[in-house]
Amino acid sequence: MTNKISDTVQKIKLGIRKGLTKGWKGLVWLLKIIIPISFATTLLVHFEIIYKLDFLLTPVMTWISLPASAALVLIIGLFTGIYGTVAALSVMPFSIEHMTLIAIYTLISHNIIQESIVQGNSGINTFFAAFFRLFMAFVVTFICAKIMGITPETGGVTGAEAFAREPVPLMVMLKTWGWKTFKLIIQIFCIIMPLMVILELAKTFNIISFITKMTSPVLSIMGLNRSTGMLWLTASIFGLAYGAAVIVEATQSNAYKKEDLIKLHLSIGINHSMIEDPVLFLPLGLPIFWLWIPRLAAAIIVTWLYTVFLSARRHYAKRACHKKLCNH
Repeated sequence: MTNKISDTVQKIKLGIRKGLTKGWKGLVWLLKIIIPISFATTLLVHFEIIYKLDFLLTPVMTWISLPASAALVLIIGLFTGIYGTVAALSVMPFSIEHMTLIAIYTLISHNIIQESIVQGNSGINTFFAAFFRLFMAFVVTFICAKIMGITPETGGVTGAEAFAREPVPLMVMLKTWGWKTFKLIIQIFCIIMPLMVILELAKTFNIISFITKMTSPVLSIMGLNRSTGMLWLTASIFGLAYGAAVIVEATQSNAYKKEDLIKLHLSIGINHSMIEDPVLFLPLGLPIFWLWIPRLAAAIIVTWLYTVFLSARRHYAKRACHKKLCNH
């Protein structure tokens, strides 16, 4: 009995150490993104450089109810991920409504190159994966903007107007940036460290495997095959980038049906990293509902639409085959 307790305590200590180590490494890696991107973005905003192309970007951003200056943040999210987006939003003068739309778009389409390659190596065409995520990010953001009644002018001043009306000296701007960035890093540190410890402990005590069995009813609701449960759980918890090794290895070493993999990738392409990614936007004061529900609902709808499409195609194929036999 004593040995079992001792072993459990050792596992807990080891899990905590691993979690803290991974959390710290993740934070250091994060700082390499947040600091230069937020600083560069601050300079671009301060000198109003990004607003020189407003007349070109406004029509595109208007479709998803965002000001033209939001284009820079969306591009940052596409190529650097959630951390880059959070860093940029922390220093740009967007309203809560516009930041919410930017978050919705970025949660679906972030880190598009790396994550599309992961999907391309685990059951779906890389270019299709990228195009599909970009398309769904646009559609979901468009619908959410209409539901919330947001326009490009919502929240008052947008982008350049804020700086044009309230010009500040460069040194004051740098001090403000430094303080905001420091607070943001502390907030994210307080989120990531305990989260990584919890995930590592769950892995150490095989809780994730147990949860996989428990999530079978959820998979049915999501329109996914139960055989892809571990892959879905990995992507849902760790994301496509952090869970890449597990996802790619599992799909290459196991014989999954092509249709099941496509449905999986349609779902996780829209809705992955359900814990860490949305949580990173909370320090900005964004509403919880819009960070979780829209992409979850979109993933369910798209997967079931694809299931209906497959059923209709099979039905048509059977009818066509039957007609040929009758003709003969």
